[in-house]
Amino acid sequence: MRLCVQAALEVYKEMVLLYLEEGRRQVNSRCADLEPWQIVGATVITTLGAVWIKGFLFQQESLPSRIKKLCFRLIRKIPYVGATIQSQLNKALDDMSASLCTLKEGMSYTKQLPSKGLSQSQVLDKIREYETLNEVQWENGCVSGAVYWGDESLTNLLVKVYGDFAWSNPLHPDIFPGVRKMEAEVVRMACTLFRGGPSSCGTVTSGGTESILMACKAYRDMAYERGVKYPEIVAPVSVHAAFDKAAHYFGMKLVHVPLDEKSMKVDVKAMKRAINKNTAMLVCSTPQFPHGIIDPVEEVAKLAVRYNLPLHVDACLGGFLIVFMAKAGYPLAPFDFRVKGVTSISADTHKYGYAPKGSSVILYSDKKYRHYQYFVAPDWQGGIYASPSVAGSRPGGIIAACWATMMHMGEDGYIDATKKIVSTARKIQKINGVFVFGEPKVSVVAIGSDVFDIFRLSNALTSKGWNLNTLQYPSSIHICCTVLHTKSGVADQFVRDVKEQVAIIMKNPKEKTTGMVRAHTHTHTHTLSNNTIKNCSLWVVKRYAGKCRKTLTEVLLNIQGTFLKTHSCPRRDVFRERSTAWPSPSPTDPW
Repeated sequence: MRLCVQAALEVYKEMVLLYLEEGRRQVNSRCADLEPWQIVGATVITTLGAVWIKGFLFQQESLPSRIKKLCFRLIRKIPYVGATIQSQLNKALDDMSASLCTLKEGMSYTKQLPSKGLSQSQVLDKIREYETLNEVQWENGCVSGAVYWGDESLTNLLVKVYGDFAWSNPLHPDIFPGVRKMEAEVVRMACTLFRGGPSSCGTVTSGGTESILMACKAYRDMAYERGVKYPEIVAPVSVHAAFDKAAHYFGMKLVHVPLDEKSMKVDVKAMKRAINKNTAMLVCSTPQFPHGIIDPVEEVAKLAVRYNLPLHVDACLGGFLIVFMAKAGYPLAPFDFRVKGVTSISADTHKYGYAPKGSSVILYSDKKYRHYQYFVAPDWQGGIYASPSVAGSRPGGIIAACWATMMHMGEDGYIDATKKIVSTARKIQKINGVFVFGEPKVSVVAIGSDVFDIFRLSNALTSKGWNLNTLQYPSSIHICCTVLHTKSGVADQFVRDVKEQVAIIMKNPKEKTTGMVRAHTHTHTHTLSNNTIKNCSLWVVKRYAGKCRKTLTEVLLNIQGTFLKTHSCPRRDVFRERSTAWPSPSPTDPW
């Protein structure tokens, strides 16, 4: 048998040698009349051409995306088309300037320092004047999300604690050891809540976006270490826009995975197909922002283990609800460090942790992951510089206030608040005439309609004093329930107003939304997948935001509304059919 195999191999060897000899003869005969410089020149040009073609075809940004951008730039250069687009943009700018840059009579913007400093009483008078610009009465529970507690007694405690640590900076732990201890304890308490083991660790950050950025940075560097040149984030299409920001900042590629059209959870089979040699991390949300749906963490974790990839669970929005839901009487499937494969979790202490704004945690199952998050500059003339997160100096007062909040609330306080919020969210779901996307189990409820333009309901509820979040792809609105919504009568009033406005809209269901869609101005912008709108939005930001002292979010969302105000929910019949219908620490290292 062995002799037969050897004989066959000898035959193939002779055939290969014959082909090589024929190839050598052909090359020599064709190059016989060429001078050496011609051969060298042709070789160099061919090599450079091959390298250019490879670079053009295999860039980090896909070829179709680059072609779309090129087409948009070329279209803008056509005289008539460019002038028309510019005219529409200028009109949108004028409309926004009239609606957003409104001050009360006698008010103006301060453009330079006062020649002489104001007294404390004068400064406080100015502060009270600025407070009169707040037209939304969030204290009454009419706002979706934004303010998650607002209790006066807790506010007084936070003001006192922040004042005591206003000048502290954890960048200097030798000067402010108390802040360092509080930060370590905040992280350890959070690790315990998310069932972390002795090796679990983390960092306090300035918010959910920074927590997500740090996880992505850590996993990007891990991917670099194993030789990946273009690391990819594989995440649900519903994932927070902070992952888009991380991909943009860190030179990564965000691969969006579609959702199951019935449950609105990430399609695990599609996620498996999206994994390749460049994948740096997988992502789940618990819950995701648009529809309040919890992704199947256990199923995705199995993929992470199988392909030896880190899995980040984004619990920025509901992290400090879901850890208490079982004890509040609303058990969930495992989502934390109990699940094999979950390597990091982000959770905002300044949302349902009820700490003041500017506070979040990024947690890791093991210290080896956090190592990649750090930045160190060993050769700086000022000495060895190291920081655990994006910021160097950080406000110790915020860390102290976060610690004080967690200690003041205690487990019983968090459980009680969770019980009230989740029960209120489930009560709000029971309204005729609209449908809910998926099966939300926490605090966010997203609604749509297969009969009328849902943005009409958004505008109608805005006129009634409600401030909700408008969503896209598909068109919908959602309410994020907080402690303020659990006050007596608030949820009942919301249900009554929705029923009343739906009844009015149903008298003429085919009417389109008029005017700009009321856009919720949260601190992060909606993703605009339409390239035309996206490019126009960037133009607006560059030319408009500097003149009008309003948030970039307000600018972007209003220009989006101008383009999309007549855009109804795509495939609303499909979503109606596939959605749930409404009736009709370690002792040695506490980090």
